[in-house]
Amino acid sequence: MPADQPGPAEAPARTDVYRPAHRLDVRRTLAPLRRGSGDPCWWTSPDGAVWQATATPDGPATRRLAVHRDGVHVAAWGPGAERAVAAVPDLLGARDDPSGFDASLHPVVRDAHRRLPGLRVPFAGDVLASLVPAVLEQRVVGIDARAAWRRLVTRHGERAPGPVPASLRVPPPWSVWAAMPVWEWRQAGVDHQRSSTVQRAAAVGRRLDETVTMPLPDARRRFLAVRGIGPWTVAETTARALGDADAVSVGDFHLAHLVGWALTGHRTDDDGMLALLEPWRGHRQRVVRLLEITQASQAPRFGPRSPRALPLR
Repeated sequence: MPADQPGPAEAPARTDVYRPAHRLDVRRTLAPLRRGSGDPCWWTSPDGAVWQATATPDGPATRRLAVHRDGVHVAAWGPGAERAVAAVPDLLGARDDPSGFDASLHPVVRDAHRRLPGLRVPFAGDVLASLVPAVLEQRVVGIDARAAWRRLVTRHGERAPGPVPASLRVPPPWSVWAAMPVWEWRQAGVDHQRSSTVQRAAAVGRRLDETVTMPLPDARRRFLAVRGIGPWTVAETTARALGDADAVSVGDFHLAHLVGWALTGHRTDDDGMLALLEPWRGHRQRVVRLLEITQASQAPRFGPRSPRALPLR
């Protein structure tokens, strides 16, 4: 079957309609979870519906999210379909509590918030699908990290259930990442330091999965206990998997400069970024997302680029 053609139609195992109690921008809320347009775990069909292949404790699942006037229509396939449907409110930011967020503290943040009233912080609940790509992104340019994720998931992930393109894949479980041979990493352009970090995380994957039910400070400490995982990787993971509205990716090549430029008109460093974001403590990830969406295309390019990650030939 061609990779870009839908598979045979199947009756959805589960359907539901999610009617959020707040304004919701589905596309922008989900955007941080998708690792580029070629992410093999995601697909946008010609009708605009968003499809995601995901792993659940009950098994693999595919869910389809389509926005209609009466809410977000959800359909799911596979052994994990029931759980995947039940998780949709969290995925779309139902746990996100913006109370206490004061956008009026800065005109740029105020205007961004006014333009994006439906932006929420997602609680994906899938630690692996957030942590592994974050590790792959350590110290390399995003295009290379996304290519590595795409190659490894396509080669080792299970085909997604349901009437989906043959190319849609469920991320492989921790056990597969732990046992992945060295040549697979190198052919994907992943160096020893990053591959070893993923495999150390995979060795305690069940313990890391437990963070979805833990208070965020405890979850952060558990991630940091894995050698090779630092504050940047933790923030990238908790902001996606655990709905951390206060996560700040300290150590990012470009984020500090973006925040500095957007809020002061001048570049800054990590300490300067944290000082600028301090008035929004508790909602710093929310501010970062607002600035990334509205200001990144206008900001000048600062600093050196991350090194390219070249696969073995």
